Amino acid sequence: MDFDTIEPKQNNTSVKISIKKSTFNVLVISVIAVSLIAVFFAGSYVSLKSEDITKSELNEAIAKLESKILKNQLVEQPNVQPISVSIDDDPIRGDQNAPITIVEFSDFQCPFCARFHIQTLPLILEQYVETGKVKLVYRDFPIQNIHPNAISAAVASECAHEQDKYWEYHDALFENQQVWNNAETGSAITIFKEFATKLELNQEQFNSCLDSGKYIDEISNDLKDGRNYGITGTPGFFIGNEEIGFVKINGAQPFEAFKNVIDSQLNT
Repeated sequence: MDFDTIEPKQNNTSVKISIKKSTFNVLVISVIAVSLIAVFFAGSYVSLKSEDITKSELNEAIAKLESKILKNQLVEQPNVQPISVSIDDDPIRGDQNAPITIVEFSDFQCPFCARFHIQTLPLILEQYVETGKVKLVYRDFPIQNIHPNAISAAVASECAHEQDKYWEYHDALFENQQVWNNAETGSAITIFKEFATKLELNQEQFNSCLDSGKYIDEISNDLKDGRNYGITGTPGFFIGNEEIGFVKINGAQPFEAFKNVIDSQLNT
C-alpha cells in the first residue's frame, strides 16, 4: 500500500491525512499553508483561508487558538475514568513495575507540551519516577492541523527509539522546539537528522527510517486510542493503574496538580 492514513475524528467531523511513505521527506503536512487551520477541541473547528492572511497573522491566530485550548483544558477538574488505559508498546520512563503509571498523550510541536516537559516533568521525575513510585509512558497525539511538523517529529522519535535513544531524542525535540517549530517541513526534517547526528545514532539507519515514514501506523494507533479515551487537546494525561482506575488531567498544569493525584493514589 502506497499511502498510510491518519483520520483524527471528533464527534461527527474528521480530518484525513494521507502520507506517501516514499516521499515522506516532502511531507505532505502542509495543510496549514494550503487551506485551513482546524482545532478539534470540544467538537469545534476554527478555520482561516491562507490567501486572506499574512504569515504573521497566521502565527498569531495559531497562538490564540492554542490559548483557547489551554483555557478550556484548565477548567476541567481531574476525574476518575472508568476505562482501561493501554500503554501499547510505547516508551516507558522509569521502573516498569512502578505502582502508578502516567500515560501522556502529547504533541512534540505543542508549546504547552514543551512547557510541561521543561517546567513540570523534571519535578515528577525527581520525586516520583527516580524513586520507583511512578513510570511515565509517552504516546503520540500530533495535531497536524495546527502543528505541521508534529507527525514528522513523532516519526523521528520512533526512529531514535529503535536505536535505544528515545528519551534522549524526545528531550532534544522539546528543549529545541523553537529551532524547528516554524521551519518548513523539509527544513524541519533536516534538523531532525542533525539531532540524530548529535546523539551519535546510526545516521544511515535513522535517515532511512525517517524518510520512509516507517512508524506512521504506530502514531495512527496512538491517535486512535487517544480519541477513544476522550483526548481532545494536548497534553493530556491519565494517572493510575488498572486496579484503582485512572484520573484524567488536561493541559500543562502545575506540578502540584500531579502531586495531589499521585500522593492520593499512593496512599490508597
